[in-house]
Amino acid sequence: SLVSPHIMDRATFRTARIAAHLQAAQATVLFAEPAAAASSSSPAKKDDRNDFIEIFPILASEILRELPAMGIPPPQQEWVKKMLEVNVQGGKMNRGLTVLHSLQLLAEGREVTRTEAFKAVVLGWCVEWLQAFFLVADDIMDQSVTRRGVPCWYRQQSPLSSNPDVKIGTVAINDSFILEACIYRLLKKYFKHEPYYADLLDLFLETSYQTELGQLLDLTTVPAGGAGDMSVFTLDNYKRIVKFKTAYYSFYLPVALAMMMSGITSRPAYETALDILLPMGEYFQIQDDFLDCYGAPEVIGKVGRDIEENKCSWMIIQALAHASPTQREQLKQHYGKDSPADVAVVKRVFNEIGMQAVFKKYEDESFLELSAKIKKVRIIPQEVFLVLLSKIYKRSL
Repeated sequence: SLVSPHIMDRATFRTARIAAHLQAAQATVLFAEPAAAASSSSPAKKDDRNDFIEIFPILASEILRELPAMGIPPPQQEWVKKMLEVNVQGGKMNRGLTVLHSLQLLAEGREVTRTEAFKAVVLGWCVEWLQAFFLVADDIMDQSVTRRGVPCWYRQQSPLSSNPDVKIGTVAINDSFILEACIYRLLKKYFKHEPYYADLLDLFLETSYQTELGQLLDLTTVPAGGAGDMSVFTLDNYKRIVKFKTAYYSFYLPVALAMMMSGITSRPAYETALDILLPMGEYFQIQDDFLDCYGAPEVIGKVGRDIEENKCSWMIIQALAHASPTQREQLKQHYGKDSPADVAVVKRVFNEIGMQAVFKKYEDESFLELSAKIKKVRIIPQEVFLVLLSKIYKRSL
């Protein structure tokens, strides 16, 4: 079925909705039925984020309660419990919350039912589980030090040892597989009888494959000559990496899940979403590259290592484009070297070039371009995209 025509032509309605929605998290009970939500005598209401967080223990218990019947011993049950608590929780949860917020906006004035809201939150947590799967594996591959302000999972003390020197290590690779498997157990439990169940499975599998290809591109788009070879640091290579590694799962996936829940089956609607959300994902990743260099670790929750790891980052691409011959030679000599002294030289060159001003110009121009693109959308509500863009514009973490 195609999107109902009455959704497409509500210009004045949409103009008001965007401002109203940005305050909705403070004023709406997530799981309240319409009658309860309208009641002036209802108790003080939590915001969407707190309601979202409260569902995690329910979903984790669904995974954990299966383990005894499968014959998994208590120590390994505790391992899985801690692994879920440490890796799935603790993030900003923007991806997961986007499923719920997009569903609310796609309803266009109709109250989202309790059942719909709960299922949207389950899908949101499936997105967070997918994120956890990627991050646990990515931290091992990148040899990262911290994640969300604490040591990466593979660097933490083994749950089976009382010796703090015994780390989880490469067992974390298998943990990442378990995290991914949990997604499909939750989808089966809560969506098996939905008409769009097969579409959900297909979307999660496709998105996982796209992201894994993006990780391959990220890890293998490295200079053949090692540090000092800048030949692969091109904008085309960068855009390809970002599209596959970040944009599909961080931006398209949550919105597409809400669209499926809303009964949208029109191919042009999903193509429109891709056309908006992939560039938004690129915008987000460029912010991330900037924060990797300039963000405070205690604020962004990790120690940036793009310079040390010789990454094909937006920062080095722009620095090379703006550098003088002398500065370019300094970047060739010091970029990709894992020592504080080399990193300091690269950051000094970035500052000399004025990379903060270069980034601000890019950020402002991209925001205007994305906003203009969104205003042309008619097939699905514009505020689905506007709200998402408002969440990431000028973010600091």
